[in-house]
Amino acid sequence: MKPADKEILSDLRRIIRSVNLEAKRVEREFGVSIPQYLCLQHLNEQPEFTASMKEIKDVLQLNASTATGIVQRLERGGYVAKLPKRDDKRKSLIVLTERGAEVVKRNPQILHERLLERLQELGPEEYANLRSAFRVIIEFLEIERIDAAPIVTAEAMLPTDSGQKV
Repeated sequence: MKPADKEILSDLRRIIRSVNLEAKRVEREFGVSIPQYLCLQHLNEQPEFTASMKEIKDVLQLNASTATGIVQRLERGGYVAKLPKRDDKRKSLIVLTERGAEVVKRNPQILHERLLERLQELGPEEYANLRSAFRVIIEFLEIERIDAAPIVTAEAMLPTDSGQKV
């Protein structure tokens, strides 16, 4: 292995480690995972602090089962409540509770927000080079199929051939 190869592998490991450490920090300090926090943040920005499961799924850019798991954990923790829709009792609305609003009020600056700030500072050429480098890494790792929202988090779901998540 060439020294440059070792550097690239170390850099990749450093990125993975920082994402894992950030996820643990947010969970330890605020009691929720990063995707859970982003769900709470979305609800906090909505009229009447309410959204449908479909809206939450779309905002987080995750599949339905992953979004459902996030909401279920938030509900168990008392951060959100499920209320039946007035016009269709088979569907539920997700409502931010006072406890969930407190987490958003404490406003953790999470890794992906800091990264977004830095990305906005890049010039067009630097930005294009960075995008290209990530595409190469994704192709090398053969991870194009991983379900990924534009959220920096340690949580990722890889579909199997049967369509189930692992």
